[in-house]
Amino acid sequence: MRYLVLRTENLTKEFHRRPALCGVTLEVDPGEVFGLLGPSGAGKSTLLHILLDFIRPSHGQALVLGMDCQRNGLKVRRLVGYLPQNLTLPKGVTAGQLLERFAALRGGVEMTFAHELATRFQLNLDLACERLSPADRRKVGLVQAFMHRPKLILLDEPSRDVDTTAQMELYRLIAEFRAEGRSVVIASQSISEMERICDRVAVLHQGRVIAVERGAQLRARAIRKIEMRFANPINPQIFMGLNNINQLVCDQNKVYCTVLGDPDALLKTATQFRVLDIISQQPSLEEVYHTVYGIPAYAA
Repeated sequence: MRYLVLRTENLTKEFHRRPALCGVTLEVDPGEVFGLLGPSGAGKSTLLHILLDFIRPSHGQALVLGMDCQRNGLKVRRLVGYLPQNLTLPKGVTAGQLLERFAALRGGVEMTFAHELATRFQLNLDLACERLSPADRRKVGLVQAFMHRPKLILLDEPSRDVDTTAQMELYRLIAEFRAEGRSVVIASQSISEMERICDRVAVLHQGRVIAVERGAQLRARAIRKIEMRFANPINPQIFMGLNNINQLVCDQNKVYCTVLGDPDALLKTATQFRVLDIISQQPSLEEVYHTVYGIPAYAA
């Protein structure tokens, strides 16, 4: 029988008769980076909270590392790495002392790897927690999630507040854990983050999984808003034969359009002329939901 690090079946959660999750069934394999993509209110954090037995589902079942979450909540929380969306740190202790507390709670984890992670994230462990910047508080959360080398890590908006350098270090760390056969589940509103690091992505809308895409599929269906400025006025007819171009607007020497998938054909056509500037912009998550999945709007 195939071993899964995470499996949910018909997972449903209601708050005051209002559904937060509706029949969510997912599977995550060993060594897989799995994304949960959706806007605020889509049910991402609720799902993670159920997996850690912080809250109980109204219906359905969740297994983590082969264990029923409701029957083995304490053990699951000790074994799994977890970064919450909002992390509150205690006052009166340094970042290093706090990590030592986490190590003790997990049965005496060796601190060597925690110190290595702190160095990689450029985190000063001697600073008091109350003196840490929002970015450094996030780094403390990341270090504690990875420090015991868990087989499964749950990350809720991991790139929030961190700079590009720390974000790239996080992506490298995730790739290393994946290569070791460890699994990472990432909840995020960032399409670019999902495209970049996830093997598969579950797209959530109002508590329901509306699609499960491979990272390559998500990239192939990615939407880009492109603005091009040419040296001379352009005839829009030259772009009309491109199948993946929408919302084409020409204004003298400027061309605006939306590209679904690979922009290679557009760029090859454009470079037949003298191009002064090209700007590529990713649309909002709401626009992606509307264009790709046919959803006109989502609840924030």
